[in-house]
Amino acid sequence: MGNCLSSTQSAVNPNVISKKRKTLPVDASFKLPAPLPSWPPGEGFGSGIIDLGDGLQVCLLSSFNKVWATHEGGPDNLGASFFEPSQFPQGFSMLGSYSQPNNTLLHGWVLAGRDDTGSALKQPIDYTLVWSSDSLRIKQDGAGYIWLPTPPDGYKAVGHVVTNSPQKPPLGKIHCVRSDLTDQCEFDSWIWGPGKESDPNGFNVYSLLPSNRGTQAMGVCVGTFVAQNTITAPVSLACVKNVVSNLSCMPNRNQIQTIFQAYSPWMYFHPDEQYLPSSVNWYFKNGALLYKKGDESKPVAIESNGSKLPQGGADDDTYWMDLPLDEGAKERVKKGNLQDSQVYLHIKPMLGATFTDIAVWVFYPFNGPSKAKVEFINIPLGKIGEHVGDWEHVTLRISNFNGELWSVYFSEHSGGSWVKASELEFQNGNKAVTYSSLHGHAMYAKPGLVLQGRGGIGIRNDTAKSKKSMDTGTNSLVVAAEYLGTAAVNEPPWLNYFRKWGPKVTYDISEEIKKVDKLLPGKLKSAFDKFIRSLPNEVLGEQGPTGPKMKRNWTGDEV
Repeated sequence: MGNCLSSTQSAVNPNVISKKRKTLPVDASFKLPAPLPSWPPGEGFGSGIIDLGDGLQVCLLSSFNKVWATHEGGPDNLGASFFEPSQFPQGFSMLGSYSQPNNTLLHGWVLAGRDDTGSALKQPIDYTLVWSSDSLRIKQDGAGYIWLPTPPDGYKAVGHVVTNSPQKPPLGKIHCVRSDLTDQCEFDSWIWGPGKESDPNGFNVYSLLPSNRGTQAMGVCVGTFVAQNTITAPVSLACVKNVVSNLSCMPNRNQIQTIFQAYSPWMYFHPDEQYLPSSVNWYFKNGALLYKKGDESKPVAIESNGSKLPQGGADDDTYWMDLPLDEGAKERVKKGNLQDSQVYLHIKPMLGATFTDIAVWVFYPFNGPSKAKVEFINIPLGKIGEHVGDWEHVTLRISNFNGELWSVYFSEHSGGSWVKASELEFQNGNKAVTYSSLHGHAMYAKPGLVLQGRGGIGIRNDTAKSKKSMDTGTNSLVVAAEYLGTAAVNEPPWLNYFRKWGPKVTYDISEEIKKVDKLLPGKLKSAFDKFIRSLPNEVLGEQGPTGPKMKRNWTGDEV
């Protein structure tokens, strides 16, 4: 790790925590439950410093001193805390301060920069006071001041300085980055504002992400925040950039294996789940059929590795898969085979190759029917929600500085959400726990009911712990890692089948709604009808999905 601090060493100066108030989550630092493993030897992965090119090197700092805090406003109305890095390795300079809401454990980092050429970094020539809490009547630790560095010509600021006095910070406190080593960034998640909800025309503090994100995008997250008096104006800060597209900090094959064994998620299925995952090979071996448009009466069996599936092309409804014709075989295959299930890993660089994303893909032969909750009544929705073939995934985001799991993305129908490691449930060391929803297989970080809808009407997503579970580390296959070169990973033929994994079946939505309406009291009928018709087509029509390579997140960031 060199001299850079890993985020398992997060610290906050206890002397600055006021004795008069109750303890907040942010007063304690998050640590992963188990120590990080030793990474097998390789080039730059886990070495602590990443060379972004043209003389700019960065390292990750996560040991902080608290500068100022407020105790109201922001998420859960608990306020936010503002920090600066407490220790810098030899030759490294501060690029910006760190902030986070008080409603979660302290878990963050900022990058520090080192200039190897004498022109990559420069001190600001002045500061502008962006905001002060001086006149604000809120619960706070003294007064806070947020400063925007004024960069010299040809340079950009990538972070703020926070002080607890009205004097301008010293010019040497922070460094600005040469413009050609920066990229555009955008608002990410809300950290704080004086109100309980973000006001687009008021003062707010947000975390930042590079605007352009994906496997080819080279913008690097600095870990800092932006403070602005309106979020309708352009972001006043930039992020940095991996200008040479250096991928040497990405893990090699041996390191990938160690990383996945350390963090492979533990997946729980609902106790009532009938439609479990299987391996793709099991699905093919057990009678899955390939259909061709115009030749529907002659479906063909699929080779166990998918070797004769049509490759490439487009999702044009020319081909599709379906369950076996025999009713007994069909019902058996629908239920999947948990013992024979396998997860499929896509390893990809993210945020300018400072992070590795491991997308963990799970295949289900069948997606079961949905249930709706209409105020106090639960109703099965008949065919609504059913389709053959279901691909779901979770994505692990791992820091290439130290190999630490930073966050996990849970796919939920056509969307999903990122959850920071500090808010995950863990089992067997550092394995994140994920919950697959009943019949729909959406992924969640916590058990319980999530209602997809509003106003007390929606599709039920029920999750719970049960004996039906899968340690994804016991049977996994790396199906793609493009950055390692074409010869490094043998992509299975089914990965390049770009058509549907299930048939398109149309049915009369009005008929399905009528069946449900009979079970509802009059005043709820029209509200339910309106809700059902607002659902996306993937829920309403019965249609199989495309495979992992056709999803936006294959080359892009998770949405």
